Amino acid sequence: QVQLVESGGGLVQAGVSLRLSCAASGRPMSRYLMGWFRLAPGKGREFVAAITRSGDNTYYADSVKGRFTIFRDNAKNTVVLQMNSLKPEETAVYYCAASTSDRYYSDSYYNYWGQGTQVTVSS
Repeated sequence: QVQLVESGGGLVQAGVSLRLSCAASGRPMSRYLMGWFRLAPGKGREFVAAITRSGDNTYYADSVKGRFTIFRDNAKNTVVLQMNSLKPEETAVYYCAASTSDRYYSDSYYNYWGQGTQVTVSS
């Protein structure tokens, strides 16, 4: 199994940037496609971004394209979500997840989850 721990959440104003990190342990993160999801009050868990094992390919929800960047460092077993120009509606708990699948857009494809980190964006 792999254990995932997110960090970097907080309370920020709209328009600023925030960087979330996810540290993996237990097994090499290079074995997994990695993704970020978010869960806002009253909504279902939403796909945000994903990155393939090698880091060569990245995928984003339409709502975050051009503002968010996902990247990984397999040597450090870390995946990062850089979030720019944050919006109040992006207030949510953000989760890091690892998948043994090659599919990325549904939470059902992910095998391991972190505990989440709260991101609150004030207007």
